[in-house]
Amino acid sequence: VPGATAGTLAIMAGGDEALISGLSDFFAPMGRLTYVGPSGAGQLCKLANQQIVAITIGAVAEAMMLVEAGGASREGFRNAIRGGFAESRILELHGDRMVKRNFVPGGPSKFQLKDLNGVLATAKDLSLNLPLTQQVTREFDDFVGDGGADIDHSGILLYLEKLNNREQG
Repeated sequence: VPGATAGTLAIMAGGDEALISGLSDFFAPMGRLTYVGPSGAGQLCKLANQQIVAITIGAVAEAMMLVEAGGASREGFRNAIRGGFAESRILELHGDRMVKRNFVPGGPSKFQLKDLNGVLATAKDLSLNLPLTQQVTREFDDFVGDGGADIDHSGILLYLEKLNNREQG
């Protein structure tokens, strides 16, 4: 919702290239329309986007666990690496959620899991083995199954804290 409201969505469309090009003005209030290939390619690219989001959220959550376990500040760590190679919208937005422990859903974990399962089903159809995606899907499956379905996907941090007996109040 925030991306659509701000007009910053990445809109990926597949189908007839000339037809899609003519729709740019229609989609402009919500974001940038990009032709990505034949019919079905838009859905495929949307799944790939969610794959990157999930893996990156998992990486940020694990890094937050590591720095805190070693005595560093999660907030200080996040501030220190911003602007470097690890900078991303995930670090900016979801890293902030992890620091502030604000897991009110923007993107509920149950939908992240749905998309990850879609990625794995598509990968199977394409005879691909995606070990990072398989692992993060297992983590989200456990988190959703343990009551995290309606918690923001950045709440995977809560799952990792529980897994490591480092739950916070």
